[in-house]
Amino acid sequence: MNPQPTLTKAGASAGEPGISQPSDGLKAGLKNRHLSMIAIGGVIGAGLFVGSSGGIAAAGPAILVSYLLVGMLVVFVMRMLGEMAAASPNSGSFSAYADRGLGRWAGFSIGWLYWFFWVVVLAVEATAGAVILEGWIPAVPQWAWALIVMVVLTATNLASVASYGEFEFWFAGIKVVAIGAFVVIGLLAVFGVLPGSDNPGAGFAHLTDAGGFLPNGAGAILTGVLMVVFSFMGSEIVTLAAGESEDPRRAVTKATNSVIWRIAVFYLGSIFVVLTLLPWNDKSIVEKGSYVAALDSIGIPHAGQIMNVIVLTAVLSCLNSGLYTASRMAFSLGERGDAPKSFAKVNGKGVPTTAILASVVFGFGAVWANYAYKDTVFLFLLNSSGAVALFVWLVICFTQLRMRGILMREAPEKVTVKMWLFPYLTWATAAMIVFVLGYMLFDDANREVVLLSLLVAAVVVAIGLVLQRVRPKPAADAVPAQRTEDAVPAAPVTEDARG
Repeated sequence: MNPQPTLTKAGASAGEPGISQPSDGLKAGLKNRHLSMIAIGGVIGAGLFVGSSGGIAAAGPAILVSYLLVGMLVVFVMRMLGEMAAASPNSGSFSAYADRGLGRWAGFSIGWLYWFFWVVVLAVEATAGAVILEGWIPAVPQWAWALIVMVVLTATNLASVASYGEFEFWFAGIKVVAIGAFVVIGLLAVFGVLPGSDNPGAGFAHLTDAGGFLPNGAGAILTGVLMVVFSFMGSEIVTLAAGESEDPRRAVTKATNSVIWRIAVFYLGSIFVVLTLLPWNDKSIVEKGSYVAALDSIGIPHAGQIMNVIVLTAVLSCLNSGLYTASRMAFSLGERGDAPKSFAKVNGKGVPTTAILASVVFGFGAVWANYAYKDTVFLFLLNSSGAVALFVWLVICFTQLRMRGILMREAPEKVTVKMWLFPYLTWATAAMIVFVLGYMLFDDANREVVLLSLLVAAVVVAIGLVLQRVRPKPAADAVPAQRTEDAVPAAPVTEDARG
């Protein structure tokens, strides 16, 4: 095992925990409060606010089971990822671990697929935000709003990692407070104890009074799974961001241990409130959106505009994190020789400028395609990246199966977070993900997404296998960069130093 050198702060002892700097030139600019809010907000995407109504219409109250099943998948996957990230914090996260555990082709493939996923998400979220902003200020065209949003958040990410962390802290904070307030106010209305509420307060009656808990049959649960699974993407961002924090192991451990209550409160809790405030087949859920309909039933004025503000915040948060995530994955790929070396350069503030700009350029291209070629080019980009979330989770499963043995042989004291019931639960999680992918092939609405995603993945994997054969991995890169307390200090290489 050849750990790469680690830089510690000037005047600090390398043996002091929690003060080491990343060995790759990135700055430890994220504070504990940033990481905590990134971890909490990472599981709250705009998809929760705008996509839940479709799932409710398809499965009825049983959508709660769909959310529960997907939530369990995320908990297990995060536990596996947390095990590896706590032992070896790295800006490339699961891509770097796949590189070590499965082979360079695996790290190359999943890294580029993940980057592709997020740069397409940039276009989706920029457009969604532009639609809301144009509704408020129609004098500015939609494409201009998309451009403004992208430019502002690009500037934020280019400034410093602390700027990203600060923006995300407040974006995620608004989402957390909004959902927390929604759950509390909604439950009070459900039991008829909210003063001035217009809701009849039927208790749990709406869970069964419109055709039962399974009005569309048990099969609708799986349909619901397909509709909600992609709204959970983003929970893994904290493991990438931890590499730029003051105490990555503590941050990863805390995020991993808290993922259960985060999913329980924000997803299951908020959807449960919607379903107990209104019958699942109430037309307003589809027409207005589930959360707006629920707020209207209570009698809260201007519910639609309130929700637009919250959704816009979620969109900006997703954009901010998407750009950060894509750039750090590009940085890690460049560092390992799987992307242009310029991607691994950082400026004097420890910001990977080239990696950020490269991600933004592709994101701008996708935004343009969304306006110019919405039904052709952009539709292909959207569909061909749609199943990447499931591919990432599957790779994390197989990587953890290999990395557990490696870590226990080489540094067992660093395995402070362990996957439950290893290896049985890991295999069961992988089997569930494969089942979901297979079920999607038989679903008319998702078949094209899976096939195009598999096609793009096959091409990327083929390139990775070829590169692995023609370009053997140097010994110095055989292990992801780590934050080891006993490593030899070394200064990061910056663009300024390279001239």
